[in-house]
Amino acid sequence: MPNVGKSTLFNALTEARIAAENYPFCTIEPNSGIVPVPDPRLAALDAIVHSKQIVPATVEFTDIAGLVRGASKGEGLGNQFLGHIRETAAVVHVVRCFEDADISHVDGNIDPIRDVETIETELGLADLETVEKRHDRAARAGKPEDKAEAAFFEALLAHVSAGQPARSFEVPDVLAKAFRECFLLTAKPTLYVANVDEDGLAAGNPHVEALEAHARKVGASVLRICAKIEMDLIDLDPEERGMFLEELGLEEPGLHRLVRSAYQLLDLITFLTAGEKEVRAWEIRRGFKAPQAAGTIHTDFERTFIRAEIIPFDAYIECQGEAGAKSAGRMRVEGKDYEMQDGDVTNFRVGA
Repeated sequence: MPNVGKSTLFNALTEARIAAENYPFCTIEPNSGIVPVPDPRLAALDAIVHSKQIVPATVEFTDIAGLVRGASKGEGLGNQFLGHIRETAAVVHVVRCFEDADISHVDGNIDPIRDVETIETELGLADLETVEKRHDRAARAGKPEDKAEAAFFEALLAHVSAGQPARSFEVPDVLAKAFRECFLLTAKPTLYVANVDEDGLAAGNPHVEALEAHARKVGASVLRICAKIEMDLIDLDPEERGMFLEELGLEEPGLHRLVRSAYQLLDLITFLTAGEKEVRAWEIRRGFKAPQAAGTIHTDFERTFIRAEIIPFDAYIECQGEAGAKSAGRMRVEGKDYEMQDGDVTNFRVGA
């Protein structure tokens, strides 16, 4: 919704200083920012290899204009909003869970469940139109496989019509491609960010508790953040920041938790490389095999892959580097069928 703290949170994430004013549709064109994923493992590796640079994994965030009731029919900036959100891989839905008489709400009062349902209704209505078109197309075709597709989309239509997100609908493998081709808005993995005031960071906020109950029903999770505090933190030097966090009883900025949560939402894991030139975190999809992971370093490496030399991160640190891990028998040689694990410190051997 407008005026819930989206742009304030985005500003804190990216330090981009985009407009964040108290009126609807301040954000019209989407703003994007690349944000590093906090990962203390990189500093631990660098302490051993003393590389020239550290390169973290990243997540790209996009700040999209607020949506209002009727967006699926073009109200507000509805058509633009739906087009922009369709291009994303996952949704971080910022929900207002704080009272502030100086910041207006488009519906007059604070009610996070109403706000969430407004957004999800509009996304669902847009999805209904997409699913109906796909169902009608399959129903008109005459091949046997088209009948199965038509039946699938008919069932999906009933599911979305009942107010359920497409991500909670079971999709058979044979129809996964047809499902993905629809780019359904409610199929996207979703994280709710409960934007609270300073007092709301502790347990007991009824707005957050209501949002958490809703999230459990729709297969999502909730992260509690105070966007105003996060903006205050980015203006402090590291020492002041640490003292401020300690006063608040926090171990780290909420933004660190948000970035890591977004990384998990995208179903990404990290493998690591360490050498004199750089220590680097490489983001890959969970389930990637070793050749696919090698291909993220250079596309030719997937085709010319020979083997992967793997040292688990803990073993690398314990043995103080590659040489120590190798002599202690902690390095493994893996082939093309090896599924990469989060934290694998890796050397790839490739051919010409």
